Amino acid sequence: MSLLSITYGLFLLSTLGLFWAVEQRSLRLWILVIASLVFYSSLQIQYVPLLLVITLLTFYLGQAIATPMDWRARDWESAEQDWSQRKLWLLIVGISLNVLLLLGFKYVPFLLESIGGFGWAETQESADWIRDQVIAPLGISFFSFECIAYLVDVYRGAPATHSLLKFFSYKLFFPKLISGPITRFHPFAAQIQTLQPPASSQVVEGLWLIACGAVKKLLLADHLGTVVNLIFGNVERAGSGDLWLATLAYGLQLYLDFSGYVDVARGGAMLLGIELPQNFDFPYFAANIADFWRRWHITLGDWLRNYLYFPLGGSRQGLVRTCCNLMIVMLIAGIWHGAAWGFLVWGGLHGCALVIHRLMVAITDRSPSLQQWWQTPLGILLAWLFTQSMVFTSWVFFRLPNLRDSGLVFQRWFGQVADIQFAQKVYVEGLQIDRLHLVGLIGMVMLGMGIAYGMNRGLKLQLAWTIKIWLVPICLFAAWLLAPNETPPYIYFDF
Repeated sequence: MSLLSITYGLFLLSTLGLFWAVEQRSLRLWILVIASLVFYSSLQIQYVPLLLVITLLTFYLGQAIATPMDWRARDWESAEQDWSQRKLWLLIVGISLNVLLLLGFKYVPFLLESIGGFGWAETQESADWIRDQVIAPLGISFFSFECIAYLVDVYRGAPATHSLLKFFSYKLFFPKLISGPITRFHPFAAQIQTLQPPASSQVVEGLWLIACGAVKKLLLADHLGTVVNLIFGNVERAGSGDLWLATLAYGLQLYLDFSGYVDVARGGAMLLGIELPQNFDFPYFAANIADFWRRWHITLGDWLRNYLYFPLGGSRQGLVRTCCNLMIVMLIAGIWHGAAWGFLVWGGLHGCALVIHRLMVAITDRSPSLQQWWQTPLGILLAWLFTQSMVFTSWVFFRLPNLRDSGLVFQRWFGQVADIQFAQKVYVEGLQIDRLHLVGLIGMVMLGMGIAYGMNRGLKLQLAWTIKIWLVPICLFAAWLLAPNETPPYIYFDF
């Protein structure tokens, strides 16, 4: 059941009708849970029991961690120490279970394959067998990260829920179940505690988000994906200009695909009276890598800060330790996205960029003249160019996580002439458009993003809901009419 299919539209309408037809909160939560199980079953029914078991274990571990200390003990100091150790061990068990779940489904073939590279043929064969026979559950990375966040929050003092139904409705909530946004339990629980039918403006905003997500995915990302597939699928025959074009197109595709998913997810949740966190804030207009990570995949960035960076010491223990912490966090972020060396390299590049930015900040803080120069229009433009050049070139490792493939792209980035038949096969027969016009169309996409950024962040302008309500059917019809014949799944479903 794709989020932009007619089937999903009917499913969402049916769920909304049942959800708001009843007044009792517990019945509404049951409808949410059942609808979420139906949604996931339409994709991977074999893993529904696994999700239920992990949810149950997380719920009871949270309750065990939150069990108060027995203050009636005579030796209360010893009792407090035992209580603290017990909480810590329960947290370690909960985190370990979720990490092992990720390792088992996503990383065992990669680990075996890496070992096989040292001459162990048996491990290579085992890796191939596991990769062919075992398909990782959709959304397992997001699911596990939410479980870890809940257990850590309870360990830090947040109240554990005593309502299994409320916890199931949070963990299985279908709009965010597959690819987020990563949502923490307590803000979600506060909303379902006081569920109210959305106002007319909220209904329009929810429909507008779904329409925007459809345009981003079907009208823009999927067509850019065709360009990317044709060029990166023929790297040996492509020229340097073609590879640069594919690199730019993939960066745009990835953003439009993932942010389009989040728009649809947030729009559907809004119609159910629930506000999911924002996940993107014009990241390609960030002028430094730290700001990029405050705008790109915001909920993952928050998770990494709260549950990795700060526990490692954050920036409280000197510049060297801060740089080490940044590198560790980004390496983990890289491997979280997928089990391949390319993702690890991508994380390392972003870690290096964050370290360089932190060192530059330390140098700039000691030089008022340098600080002023970076705030000039030329300084801001250069900072933006450096930042986005690094971001877009590093996306190659996302699209081609096999280092042999991505390495070939880098080798052919400069001074490479395309095969004589490449333009005919790719542009004329495959895309039915010449490269110059294709560059113009991609430029129009970038211009549209710039106009949206200027209106939203510069002029602080928003479309009135009366305009949005007219644009919603137009956007949905255009996306449906002009979408490719075959719509690929969302890119982040693989992560």
